[in-house]
Amino acid sequence: MRQLVELALFTQDVPSLVAFYENLLGGPPAFRSKGMALFQMDGVHILIHHHQPPEPGYEAEPDWPPNEDHFAIAVKSLDKEWAETSFGNDPGSIQPATYPWGRSAYTRDPDGRLVEMQES
Repeated sequence: MRQLVELALFTQDVPSLVAFYENLLGGPPAFRSKGMALFQMDGVHILIHHHQPPEPGYEAEPDWPPNEDHFAIAVKSLDKEWAETSFGNDPGSIQPATYPWGRSAYTRDPDGRLVEMQES
């Protein structure tokens, strides 16, 4: 079975969500900036991102995944794993690509939730 490696949560109020997870998890994030925080727990990261980045002039790349809550599953060879699934044929899927955070591909589950496959 593949490993869960990330939960990404998008919010308009980063400080409040970080305070909630600090209380829930019993400690501060491993990294924190104005628009995000990263909690690290036994191989699983909880990323908290500002829903719309607060920096003036920020523009997301056109083929990047949407700023939506999602979770990520680790795979050893993204291209191979992606090719062995039918996800690439699903409407709204985002083919494997390299981003500043690593190599990932995205699809949606039957209820419309965004799911990331992340090369590790």
